[in-house]
Amino acid sequence: MPQSSKKLRVEDVMSTELLVCDPEQSLADCACRMRNDNVSSIFVKHDGKIIGVWTEGDCAKVDFSDPSIFHQPVKAHMTSPVKTVDHLTQLSEVTVLFHSYGFRHLLVMKGGGSEPVGVISLSDVVRSQGLEHYLHFKTIESSYVSEVPIAKSDLPIAQISEIMRQRHSNFVLLDNPAVGQTGIITERDLLTMLSRQQVDQQAWHYASWPLLTVHYQTSLYKAYQILKLKQIRHLIVEDDNGKILGVLALRNILSEIESAYMQELETVLHQRDRALQKSQKNLYLAEQIINASPDGIMITDSRNTILQVNPAFTQLTGYSEQEVLGQKPSMLSSGRHDKSFYDKMWAQLRQKGVWQGEIYNRKRNGETYLEWLTIICIRESDEEEALYAAIFSDITERKRNEKRIKTLAYFDELTHLPNRRLFNDRLEMALATAHRDDTKIAVMFLDLDHFKQVNDTLGHSAGDLLLKQVAKRLQSCMHEGDTLARLGGDEFTLLLTEIDEVKNIHRCAANLIEALKAPIQVGNTEIVITTSIGGAVYPDDGEDAETLLKHADIAMYRSKEIGRNSFQLYKPAMNARSLERMAIESKLKHALINNEFSLYYQPKIDSFTHHVVGAEALLRWHDNELGFISPANFIPLAEELGLIVDIDIWVINAACKQIQIWQKNGLFDKRISVNVSALHFTQGDLAQTVKNALSIWQVDGRFLEIEITESSFIRSLEDAKKVLKALKKLGVSLSLDDFGTGYSALSYLARLPIDTLKIDASFIAKVPDEYGNSQIVKAIVAMAHSLELNLVAEGVEQAHQLAFLQELDCHAIQGYFFSKPLTAQQFELFCEAHRPAKQQMDLSSNNSQ
Repeated sequence: MPQSSKKLRVEDVMSTELLVCDPEQSLADCACRMRNDNVSSIFVKHDGKIIGVWTEGDCAKVDFSDPSIFHQPVKAHMTSPVKTVDHLTQLSEVTVLFHSYGFRHLLVMKGGGSEPVGVISLSDVVRSQGLEHYLHFKTIESSYVSEVPIAKSDLPIAQISEIMRQRHSNFVLLDNPAVGQTGIITERDLLTMLSRQQVDQQAWHYASWPLLTVHYQTSLYKAYQILKLKQIRHLIVEDDNGKILGVLALRNILSEIESAYMQELETVLHQRDRALQKSQKNLYLAEQIINASPDGIMITDSRNTILQVNPAFTQLTGYSEQEVLGQKPSMLSSGRHDKSFYDKMWAQLRQKGVWQGEIYNRKRNGETYLEWLTIICIRESDEEEALYAAIFSDITERKRNEKRIKTLAYFDELTHLPNRRLFNDRLEMALATAHRDDTKIAVMFLDLDHFKQVNDTLGHSAGDLLLKQVAKRLQSCMHEGDTLARLGGDEFTLLLTEIDEVKNIHRCAANLIEALKAPIQVGNTEIVITTSIGGAVYPDDGEDAETLLKHADIAMYRSKEIGRNSFQLYKPAMNARSLERMAIESKLKHALINNEFSLYYQPKIDSFTHHVVGAEALLRWHDNELGFISPANFIPLAEELGLIVDIDIWVINAACKQIQIWQKNGLFDKRISVNVSALHFTQGDLAQTVKNALSIWQVDGRFLEIEITESSFIRSLEDAKKVLKALKKLGVSLSLDDFGTGYSALSYLARLPIDTLKIDASFIAKVPDEYGNSQIVKAIVAMAHSLELNLVAEGVEQAHQLAFLQELDCHAIQGYFFSKPLTAQQFELFCEAHRPAKQQMDLSSNNSQ
């Protein structure tokens, strides 16, 4: 509060221009006089005495729907009695009166007389304090009214005043869509209407528009200057986009100044009261603060004797007040700090008068805890004895939480390996060191093979347990200075520092692959998991972290492409393959929608009669830009992207549609086999898919064969068994593809409803020249015969292979020796050429008729 304000009195700031009227004077006349004199209040005088006051703010209380309102006497609407103040009263006391009465105007009286000499408002007091500087430091954002009344522009004035009255507002905004503007009607406008006795027009007729606007971050001082310059009382507040946020009124700014003034006034009054009762109040406040503080407080004298403790001290240490008073603080010592620690503490206390730091102390129950301790030396004069206040809080839990937060920020919560952030930090440091010392480092990218199948079949809990054990095995291969991190999911990265020779990288990768070779026990299940690893070397394959990780990732995908469970070091040519893979991935997502897939058919031939006994439907994809794309490239990608089930559904339906066409035209009545992904067993409903397709295309199930691989049931035999039985109920035949290349076992064949075994082409390619393969094929054929299963040999390309199979009594063959995969039209011509002679004669006879 400014010093000059202590000398100011009411007579120094009051207004001597007092507007008065008779009690019987009409509201219209009163309003007209107030408008002419540009004042906001008029006092009602009767028999020489002021008996009431009527203000601009009372206009909103007037019922404008009453035609007689203009002629009603002011006494019916005035506020009475009027509060008064003596002209010699100090302004500090006047402010208290304003807040006590809840009024904004006081009638000023001189001495003990009954004749008023002026009027003083709260605004007069505020302006006298020179507090406008306060407005420079506050923006409109803190003071405007956001909840503003908005009404339609065509409402009558009676409703507008009713809105002001209900909302306790001194203005109403009017929305006029016709002119695209917002106007405003204020209490002063209502006063004008009363003075002119005109309220028969719509509200918009009396509104002020367009409105001045200000940005919400404008200072209150600037807004105050605009209001004073334009002689208005309201500004529209807008945001960055010109949207109306609310209204800033002059009274809002005055309120801010009043608030600042009152705060300063309260400070002065508080300082005065505190000065009068300093000793007693200081003691009381100190005691209350000490007792209420959540921090432990202990006060000692210069001889280090405990004089006082607060309740929080007892709660934190377990010692009661009676147990510690008169004792030394050393009773709390944990024994974890030596003499030099305390010597430095006291040296700083003597030099600076304060010490802060972490210290271990011991509770009454013997528990050691960490506390944040502040010791303050208290001395009013050099002659007085010094007192010491020790303020402490138990930060043991906070430190524990900080450590946990740090762990969460830099370590994987599941495996406790470094996470991506920590790995990147260490990689950046390793790159800087390698650059400085001219050494090599390597980055490896590891991805577990077919991990998704573990989650899908055994659940995510089993997957998490597997990841933990995988992390332990991989860690066992690490050397000091290496960093193994988990990026997320089943992806790991490895940083190798100080690489002398590239062969060391290959040796490390081999160790990692070997570490995962043994089955991992997860609950009651043994899981065999492998990993595909890619590596990149600094500076050969990149000089920054992003490039090295990208190239290691590309090399990892190359490892997957060549069969997984292997390591590949980055080569520039891989980048082209990676770009090709990205292009295929982008196109694959739209291939079904764009109808880019088609089916080719490879005939199955009777090895003795050379007649067509069936066909296998093979998926082909032709893209307008990339051309024909090999299934070996896009099928694994479709499985990774989760598109394979939709593709399977398309293939099954396309095959059933073709079966219907051929049977309807009498062109082919043999079984067509379709390959389905192993993922269809866990990610879709294969039996329902087949059932729907057979129903839609009106095809008998005996003309469809579903080819599966051992990976379809290797993880959950019972679930696969249910699916296969459901397919058998539909009349569909089941064929086991690539037999002999996986975990082939007689127990599977005995427990599953398989109709046909397909001997993999890798075995056929080496018969009869290679003894081992020949014996395997003989064993498969013999086993199929004994189990009464049908046989199909794939990949027959040579005459001697056909002869070998004929000797084994393998009736059905498939391969380029007879035909490559054909389009539907080509397949029809092939069937015609290989139709039995009698059928050809019958067909020729039918055609001649």
